[in-house]
Amino acid sequence: MTTMESLIGLVNRIQQACTKLGDYGGSDNNNSFSSLWEALPSVAVLGGQSSGKSSVLESIVGRDFLPRGSGIVTRRPLVLQLHKIDDGETEYAEFLHRPGRKITDFAIVRQEIQDETDRITGKTKQISPIPIHLSIYSPKVVNLTLIDLPGLTKVAVANQDIATSDAIKLSREVDPSGERTFGVLTKLDLMDKGTNALDVLEGRSYRLQHPWVGIVNRSQADINKNVDMIVARRKEVEYFETSPDYGHLASKMGSEYLAKLLSEHLERVIKARIPSITSLINKSIEELESEMDHLGRPIAVDAGAQLYTILELCRKFERVFKEHLDGGRSGGDRIYNVFDNQLPAALRKLPIDKHLSLQNVKRVVSEADGYQPHLIAPEQGYRRLIEGTLSFFRGPAEASVDAVHFVLKELVRKSIGETEELRRFPTFQAELAAASNEALERFRDESMVSETLRITIPKAVVYCQAKQLSELLDEDPTVMERRQQCFQRLELYKAARDEIDSVSWVR
Repeated sequence: MTTMESLIGLVNRIQQACTKLGDYGGSDNNNSFSSLWEALPSVAVLGGQSSGKSSVLESIVGRDFLPRGSGIVTRRPLVLQLHKIDDGETEYAEFLHRPGRKITDFAIVRQEIQDETDRITGKTKQISPIPIHLSIYSPKVVNLTLIDLPGLTKVAVANQDIATSDAIKLSREVDPSGERTFGVLTKLDLMDKGTNALDVLEGRSYRLQHPWVGIVNRSQADINKNVDMIVARRKEVEYFETSPDYGHLASKMGSEYLAKLLSEHLERVIKARIPSITSLINKSIEELESEMDHLGRPIAVDAGAQLYTILELCRKFERVFKEHLDGGRSGGDRIYNVFDNQLPAALRKLPIDKHLSLQNVKRVVSEADGYQPHLIAPEQGYRRLIEGTLSFFRGPAEASVDAVHFVLKELVRKSIGETEELRRFPTFQAELAAASNEALERFRDESMVSETLRITIPKAVVYCQAKQLSELLDEDPTVMERRQQCFQRLELYKAARDEIDSVSWVR
């Protein structure tokens, strides 16, 4: 059976994990990941300066714990997570940025909120979207999460035209249908004598889909006297029960009723949103796992595993290089063009016919061997003819070797760029390119036309010597950082999915 505590507590835990990873929704979220925070239902508290927003929150909690002052006091969103505990248990607060520190003095809580705000925004009136997470464990609260947003620059109170207030205008922008807006009317006790707010509270002045709730906060005198919040709650109840204007609405007025109303509504919304949240989580897990596969696994620390990684990288590079040579990728056809067109064209231009003409043969043989009987072959003459003929081939052959060498170097460069696994390791890319080009230089020297007719032009060479493995595998820092971000986000989503699966939802 699902309980309100398990539903709201589930969202609380996911919100905390999101904040730790820098996901707090909004356009200021500086990463390319989709926001899980924005998919989580929550209650945002919006009001003008001095509208009594802080007093409402303190009344819901039953503690005096929020900073006070003039101007905009709330300069960072405060994610206030309330956890109901059993009567008799010690009441305490805990900040997400100070895990494990249980604070029982709520004056310290107020100072910590101020200090943590100043840490990000400084002493100026600057506003930051980075939230402060505060969990309060108390028998006086209901299970509820509220996000206290920085106040608007205008005040909206009971004696103002509520329909034109900035808070209502903003709520209409983000919630045109009004199905997610709860109206809270503060400072009813401060209205002019003989006037009341029944037109607003009963929906005649401005109707919302949910009922308006009236609140009576502590007066400034009560605050100065440090009147206990529980005493203030009782005075609020008495005010509505004895009021000639609001007595008939007393059961649906006050901070305690508001907290219960919001808690029950939040539970219903969370329950309704679970399928869409689960769908978002599963989609995000698939995307992150795909990106992790693309980024590659983290590099092992032992030499054996590092050597295996290097060999695998060489094999992947060789596979791409071979695809270029075999026609699977562009470029290899240029080598065949050297042999099929360039070299034959150069050979056809050689003066072979003139060199082997009858007149030239007689001259060379005569000069080499003199007069010989017909039964004795003119060995020296034939040798000179062959050597002379081969000397004609040397130029075109060496030009062909150079042409193929140039193409192979280009293919090495292209293959390294096209081997995605190498992009993680810029140092290894450079070393592999240097080793491959060195090998090509060595094989070109060995392939030059020589007196023994050695004409060897290689088509594929991969040569790599790895001395300092850890230096070769110094991964690109941006890739390492991205992988770490993906891993942390993936762990968050998997943990959230497991938590959702572990709860038996009420259908």
